[in-house]
Amino acid sequence: MLRRREFLGAGAALLLGKPALSATTKSCILLSLVGGPSQLDTWDLKPDAPSSVRGPFRPIRTNVSGIQISDIFPGMARHADKFALIRSCYHEGAALHEAGQHLMQTGRAFDADAHQPHIGAVAALTTGRKHVVLPHTIASTGANLPLAQAGGQLGDEHDPLLMSACQFDLHRESEKTRQRYGLNLFGQSCLMARRLVESGTPFVTVNMFESVFDEVTWDSHGVKPFSSIADYANHVGPMFDRAYAALIEDLHDRGLLANTLVAGIAEFGRSPKINPSGGRDHWPQCFTVHLAGAGIRGGQVYGSSDATGSEPKDNPVSPGALAATMYKALDLPSSISGIQLLDSHAKPIDALFV
Repeated sequence: MLRRREFLGAGAALLLGKPALSATTKSCILLSLVGGPSQLDTWDLKPDAPSSVRGPFRPIRTNVSGIQISDIFPGMARHADKFALIRSCYHEGAALHEAGQHLMQTGRAFDADAHQPHIGAVAALTTGRKHVVLPHTIASTGANLPLAQAGGQLGDEHDPLLMSACQFDLHRESEKTRQRYGLNLFGQSCLMARRLVESGTPFVTVNMFESVFDEVTWDSHGVKPFSSIADYANHVGPMFDRAYAALIEDLHDRGLLANTLVAGIAEFGRSPKINPSGGRDHWPQCFTVHLAGAGIRGGQVYGSSDATGSEPKDNPVSPGALAATMYKALDLPSSISGIQLLDSHAKPIDALFV
């Protein structure tokens, strides 16, 4: 992965000096929700479940009849007509952050003999323009496994450019715009992602957090060095909500959302039963992701979970199916130069598209 000096020498010209992609070329902003949000406290609340399951937050109406999300997301609720919720995601990998990150961002489990490329690397190869990761790479989150944000089998030349906060070119944006996104690293990263897509970058990954240790994240075990469920309302939820709402609004108002996929993806969900520390633990058996733009029909919920958010009730969605759906939205090939990028059984979710 290129570091600061290499980015300043070559990356800036590649990213901000090129004209925008053609009107039909697809782009993607992948919001990597490091830590794993609790489905039960965000996008799949169970208000009728026992208190040991349902958590402290209440469902609120969105601008789409029949779709409710957590009250920590009032901004997002105003844009439910633009995104689709997938409430039946699951994976069969280990309940480790790195294992889940790899599965959810490549569609496949880690293979030491054949490193699977990140979806952004595939987009970079097919467009001839670099994939960007900002504002930092993900540090170790407990296991010594790669996080799959590199070129893998496609080669190091398709590793992403790392764009750190001292390189953000936001001086042309008004203070009002910067505040709309939130004056924090994630909010300003989402604003920079919008700028990069406008300038012709085909794929931008925004890692919401660098680690899950000693900082407030979605990793709500309830004990230090991790976060609590209350942090969702006090910090993480509002930070995400503000940036997401501003990003979707700007992309829509500028006519970019039709060809820009915005994907909110995490490595797993959280345990349905609140643990003795008042938090929730890792739970890959069922969780929610959301997609907007690039042909995805907003205002819909695909799949559902059971009464406690423990497992998919219908239409289960594997990492392979999610990856195939993103490949379809971005018009990416499933194989390149003899390298099979998706499992043969991984099929896109056609019902999500317009």
